[in-house]
Amino acid sequence: MKLLFCGDVVGRSGRDAVKRFIPKLRTEHALDAIVVNVDNASGGFGVSGETLRDFKGHHIDVLTGGDHVFDQKDAPSLLGNEQWLLRPHNFPPSVPGSGCKLFTLANGKKLLVLHLLGQVFHREYLDSPFTCADAALAPYKLGGNVDMILVDMHAEATSEKQAMGHYLDGRVSAVVGSHTHVPTADARILPKGTAFQTDCGMCGDYNSIIGFEPTGPMQQFMHKYRKVRMEPASGNGTLSGAIIETGDNGLAKSITPIQIS
Repeated sequence: MKLLFCGDVVGRSGRDAVKRFIPKLRTEHALDAIVVNVDNASGGFGVSGETLRDFKGHHIDVLTGGDHVFDQKDAPSLLGNEQWLLRPHNFPPSVPGSGCKLFTLANGKKLLVLHLLGQVFHREYLDSPFTCADAALAPYKLGGNVDMILVDMHAEATSEKQAMGHYLDGRVSAVVGSHTHVPTADARILPKGTAFQTDCGMCGDYNSIIGFEPTGPMQQFMHKYRKVRMEPASGNGTLSGAIIETGDNGLAKSITPIQIS
């Protein structure tokens, strides 16, 4: 199987890049599935129903979120009703939606997507993503009742993402990181066959501060408060992500970072 994972979509520039390039990439690389992180897709904070509707019909199979997944007022309803939209699985079970779902693709292949939120420098009060991953993956056998397992590890700390990669090595097809918006140069296959990249970057305007107009973040650093609202940068968007290819056993054959603008 071949899957494209796109890093965090930031604002309109990111959305436009995804819609512009994904149809071409799907055809050129004969992709079986496309998973897109949309944690910053609507005004830089979460994903709204309007944005979700805008993505429909653009060859995307699964959407993941992150720490901003509940920032939009219609998020609880969307997570409860839109089966292709995932929130981090280590939120309490009472929270709307799910972060682990099995998808049957157009070619009949079974894709399991597990979405986790890190705790280091982030959401310490959530359940451990490691024990959560154990419980979520228990019913599935890679190369058996599922053809591919993708884990989106949305986390701040490089070490926590790398720990998750090694923890799940050999049990999942790929562990890819999101959240920090800067692509890392460490894409590789771990010793037991799991593809890994600490962060796949963002889909958005790279002439920015992690996808946002520079003025707001600079004022925050200089004055310890923001005089203006954080707004997504609106220049030309770049699609950033990784293409993962697996063999018949579900383990990775390759991981190829991709940036296109």
